[in-house]
Formats: sequence, C-alpha cells, structure tokens
Amino acid sequence: MNKPLEVFLGILTAVGGFVEIGELTFSLDAGVDFGYRLLWVSLFGTIGIIVYGEMAGRVAAVRGQPVFGVIRERVGFGAGLATLLAANLINLLTCAAEIGGVAIVWQLLAGWPYRALVAFAFVFIVLTVWLLPFEWIERVFGLGGLMMLVFLVVALREGPDWGTLAAGLVPGWPNDATGSRLVLYAFYGVALLSSVMLPYETYFYAAGAIEDGWTPKDITLNRVVVIVGFLLGSLLSVALIAIGAQFFEPRGAKPALPGLAALPAAREFGHAGLLLALGGMFFAFAGAAIETGLSGAYNLAHFFGWPWGKSRPPRNAARFCASWIAIFALAALVVGSGIDPVDVVEWSIVLAVVVLPLSYFPLLVVAADRRIMGEHANGGLANALGVFYLVVVTLAALCAIPLFALTRGGRG
Repeated sequence: MNKPLEVFLGILTAVGGFVEIGELTFSLDAGVDFGYRLLWVSLFGTIGIIVYGEMAGRVAAVRGQPVFGVIRERVGFGAGLATLLAANLINLLTCAAEIGGVAIVWQLLAGWPYRALVAFAFVFIVLTVWLLPFEWIERVFGLGGLMMLVFLVVALREGPDWGTLAAGLVPGWPNDATGSRLVLYAFYGVALLSSVMLPYETYFYAAGAIEDGWTPKDITLNRVVVIVGFLLGSLLSVALIAIGAQFFEPRGAKPALPGLAALPAAREFGHAGLLLALGGMFFAFAGAAIETGLSGAYNLAHFFGWPWGKSRPPRNAARFCASWIAIFALAALVVGSGIDPVDVVEWSIVLAVVVLPLSYFPLLVVAADRRIMGEHANGGLANALGVFYLVVVTLAALCAIPLFALTRGGRG
C-alpha cells in the first residue's frame, strides 16, 4: 500500500474509532447539565491522548516494545503486576459496557430480548477477531464508526450559539457555581478527561503498531495519524456535548440509554438519520469492545512474555488467544447478568483515570531516554507536555473516586 493511502486510512480509522460508549454517555450528560461549559475538557484530553499516543507509537516503532513491556521493565514485577491487574479489570468493565451497548443498539433495531442479543454480540465479536486479520479489524470498525459523523452534522443543524460554544473551549467555572454544582462539574470534568484518555487506547495502539510492523521509518506516519486523527475525532465529542446542550437540555431530558442519542439524528434526517446514528454506534461500540478485549490479552502476553499477535496461528499463541476469548466471555457474563451497561461504564471510566498515572509514567521515562531511543527520544516540548499531563492525571486519579461517591456517579 502506498504511503499517502496508508496515512489517509489511518486518519479515518482514528476518527471513526474515537468515540466509545463512555465518551458518548458522559459527553451528552455534560452537555445536558452544563451546556458548552465543559468543551474545554474534551479538547484538553484530546491533546493529552495525542501526547501519550504518539509516545506509545514511537516507542513501539523504535524498540518494538509494547506498553506493558515498558511497564514491567521500568517499575518491576510487583508494581507492574498491580498495574496489570488494575488495567485488565478496567478493560474487562469497558468491554462489558461496549458489548452491552451493542446489544442495546441491536435491540432498538430488532426488538429481540436483550440477554439473547448479549450472547449474539459475544459470538459475533469472537468470530470477528478469530477470522479477520488485524488491519481489517482496524479498518472495518474504524471506517464504519465514521457514520458517527452524523452527530456532527446534527449539532451544526441544531444551530449552536457560536459565542457561547467558543467560550466553552476556555477553562472556567459554571455560572451557577454553588457547592454541589461545583462538585458535579468537577466530576464531569474528571469523567470526560478519563473517557478521552482511556488507558487501553495506548495499549492497543502500541500493540497495533508492532502488529503492523512499524519501524523508525514510520515515526512520521505515527505522528500524523495520532495528531490529525485524534483532533478530528475530538469534533465528535464536541458535537455530542453540543447535542446534549441544544437538544436534550431544553427538553429537560437526560438520555439514560445510549440508543436515545440517536433521537436528534432521527429528528433531523428521519429514518436515514436514525440508521446512520445507530450504525455508527454499533461500529464504535463493537470496535471498542474488540480493542479492550484484545488489549487485555496483549497486556497479559506482553507482561509475562507469551507469544502473541493476531498474525500468529492460534496454536502458536494459544495463551494469547485463550485470554481474549476469556475476556470477551467474562464481559458478556457481566452485562448478561442484568447489570445496566451505563452503570458499568461509569465504574470503568472512574477507575480508568486511577490507572492512567501508572501506565503513563513508565512510558514517559522510556520515550525520554536518549540511551534507549537515540535520536527519536522526546524533545523538550514532548517532555514538558508529558510531565504536565502526568501531573494532571495524577490529581484526577486522586479525586475520581471521592467525586464519584459525592455525586452518586453524576446523578447529583
């Protein structure tokens, strides 16, 4: 494949895979409760995931080393194992929420029983991962997720207040800055930051770079895909916040289920809009389920030194294959038990921010080490941004669980 086409497909895949069920849920709710006031968090988090996503891809391209290989090397077995267990618990919860989201979308389309659709979603995802090569998994679900762009069109057609929207891109407090509202505002800020900077994104991205055979020659490709793809993808998050502010808040409604997010598209474009929105959510949720399930298996294989990779025949990477199948099965059991996927996604988002410092610190250390990375080590700007975001996510990690308890998961 020629380089321009590879870059183009990489960018489109990054855009289509940017939003998953957690970001959709919290972006809409933030728009309902605070209008455009939290737009800056989405932009801020996007820059953060660009910084660490670029580092993860660059380390993978130069050293051929995935994130959990870096973590074990830098923090040792004990601390690395604790990080692995926490990260894979979050992967499991996130995967469960995404599978539940797929089942909800199918239920809206077909009207079948939810638990049966959870089982069908599990079978569909396992067969997809088993049968499709890695690059096709990326492209099918990333490009299919581009149907989510209908939300951007809807947000524009709803007629945003551009002055107020622009003001929301600047950090600040809500107008009604009472005690309880400030706590709720802080909770949504932490949750939105976590949903944009979910740790599995760097795990999966680095593993994917190795699966695709990246070398130091691909560092420019890595940088372009991460910066352009994630920035364009962040427009979807902005659009969802705007739809929460423009469509749901005036009606005094908060979309309790992900499928309700399709209502504005249905109002604007009728049946076609509904199908585009639900189709985009299906590809986004299914793609995120696959990424989190595979990320969990990658993490185990990278940490313990097992043979791994979608390009290997299953018999040559048996523990890796057994791991992702087990993660998908456990995730399906979690939401199939009757637990609300929205409750699961709330816990996964809150716990995810706790793991971010443990994942990002070793990555920053390796990416900045000229003895290891040579001429491809971090420059001054990358180091400064890396340290700044590490401090921010550490503070967010300390606040996440208390804020979740005080606001009852954003319910006030």
